[in-house]
Amino acid sequence: MNRVTAIISALVICIIVCLSWAVNHYRDNAITYKAQRDKNARELKLANAAITDMQMRQRDVAALDAKYTKELADAKAENDALRDDVAAGRRRLHIKAVCQSVRE
Repeated sequence: MNRVTAIISALVICIIVCLSWAVNHYRDNAITYKAQRDKNARELKLANAAITDMQMRQRDVAALDAKYTKELADAKAENDALRDDVAAGRRRLHIKAVCQSVRE
């Protein structure tokens, strides 16, 4: 019986050691995966913040572009209308200028 008890004890110890090794292995994997998950979550948060900021800037630039394009189109339309009025004789053009004498 003494020999059987020793073999059973050795097997139990081997099983405990193997289970301890497996638990430690999976625990280390869990810690590693958690660190990777946290790092990726931080990077995703930063990327989303950058995208949101870029979208806001893009909307602001588009609004400014629309504003200045409209102002430019209005000024061009006004210039064209004035040019057409002057050409048709509906308006008169007065130029205030001073001519300098030509020296020879």
